[in-house]
Amino acid sequence: MPSRKSLVLGLVFCLAGAPLVYRVFAPAVDDKLARSAATTGDERSSTASGLPGTVSDSGPETQLLGIFTAIEANRLGDALSLTEALLRQHPNYRLAHLIKGDLLLARARPIDSFGAASDAPADKVADLRAEAIVRLKAYRERPEDNFVPRYLLQMQPDQRFAVVVDTQRSRLYLYENDVANGGRPRFVADYYVTQGKLGSDKYVEGDKKTPIGVYHVTANLPRQNLADLYGSGAFPINYPNEWDRQRGRGGSGIWLHGTPSDTFARPPKASDGCVVLTNQDLDAIAKNLQVGLTPVIISPSVEWLSLDDWAKERDELNASIDNWRQDWESRDTDRYLKHYSPRFKAGGQDFAAFAAQKRQVNAGKEWIKVKTDNLSVFRNPGAEEVVVVTFDQNYSSSNLTNRMKKRQYWQRENGKWKIIYEGSA
Repeated sequence: MPSRKSLVLGLVFCLAGAPLVYRVFAPAVDDKLARSAATTGDERSSTASGLPGTVSDSGPETQLLGIFTAIEANRLGDALSLTEALLRQHPNYRLAHLIKGDLLLARARPIDSFGAASDAPADKVADLRAEAIVRLKAYRERPEDNFVPRYLLQMQPDQRFAVVVDTQRSRLYLYENDVANGGRPRFVADYYVTQGKLGSDKYVEGDKKTPIGVYHVTANLPRQNLADLYGSGAFPINYPNEWDRQRGRGGSGIWLHGTPSDTFARPPKASDGCVVLTNQDLDAIAKNLQVGLTPVIISPSVEWLSLDDWAKERDELNASIDNWRQDWESRDTDRYLKHYSPRFKAGGQDFAAFAAQKRQVNAGKEWIKVKTDNLSVFRNPGAEEVVVVTFDQNYSSSNLTNRMKKRQYWQRENGKWKIIYEGSA
């Protein structure tokens, strides 16, 4: 190999909303160019790029950024050494194998494309390029520390964690319920994920889309009970939920699960609708998922709120819920019914039937007491202003006492929050 031959390595990535072309002219790789290869990807990303050193507690994003930073700085030897270190950590990581192939090929001739080997399948290269783009975009576009997802308005005390998925960024965010600070969501980690082959907003069975909405983990399926496709385990969620069924959405079998044993990561759009993590990442979050409790909120693009705006939205909704409770206790049926939408439907009843029943029931009561414990409030993603409210309802009256777990869907209508559905949870 000539020792002073100039090489061209061109990698095009659409980062931070605009294409960046890494076109590097550098001497051929020799021992001297590996002088800083001992520096880890994490260290290099925080020093060379000016980005925070800790963005996620798992995944190869920092190593990838270190590799591309080395390429951009004409340190192809460093880039190769970092790529080989990444492969030692994840031997079946196809994206790293492709980058290594490009770097080795660049020793022999100039290259100007990603996946430059002549026998590289175009569709597979496109998948790996898409993965590189979304991983690095998510790394560079991390939300500010004092912002939280708009959807996590209130978790009940025993909900220890919440999952928020951003399908556009192929990212899953894990938040802890910081009970000591009034239930404020506290960022824990974020992870790369795969979604449906045809994107998000699932409507029917077999459409190969990932649903959008507020869901909960319903089961924990261990590896030994699953096909290898699902990797180290699976956590089904309750799609379709009550709101999905109200809108005519169907399908089933939406899970959070891992990857096959011979695969480190799948492309951003590769599942039949499930949310797929690497086995390493699934194992990391599995210990935080509570069957029947952990919310999984899937959004086409996560909306972020400052803590002040988040607190304002939460207080407004909690006030609406408490007003509904007080008006029920008042036995003034007209006041109570003002909290319900004319489009209310539940249990086979429309609003007119529901109102008639409540008038009849309240007429036979001398007093009513209602308590709402373990309240959770989650905003539904999307253009419709809908929130999902779940609580333990303790009801007592002059002739009846009962306790149930209730779920309501509230929708903003003409500036007011109205109940559009309620039933047992």
